[in-house]
Amino acid sequence: MACLAVVESADFTFLMHQTGLTRGNLSPNLRKLEEADYVNIQKEFVDRVPRTLIRLTDRGRAALQTYRESMQSVLNELLSK
Repeated sequence: MACLAVVESADFTFLMHQTGLTRGNLSPNLRKLEEADYVNIQKEFVDRVPRTLIRLTDRGRAALQTYRESMQSVLNELLSK
């Protein structure tokens, strides 16, 4: 999700390379994120070649922001001790 937060959309191959995941690992993760309405997956053909585009939804952006704030709070608490 962090990779998707800094781009409008990304194709499957780009995400696979950025995350270091295999097709078999990335696909089920994206499916779960899609079921949670965190990402939108669009499949299309470009010059007869299939392409899968993934984008964060508003709900996904909000969830990522909440996660970042929670992690920042934990780090701040640890550093203040």
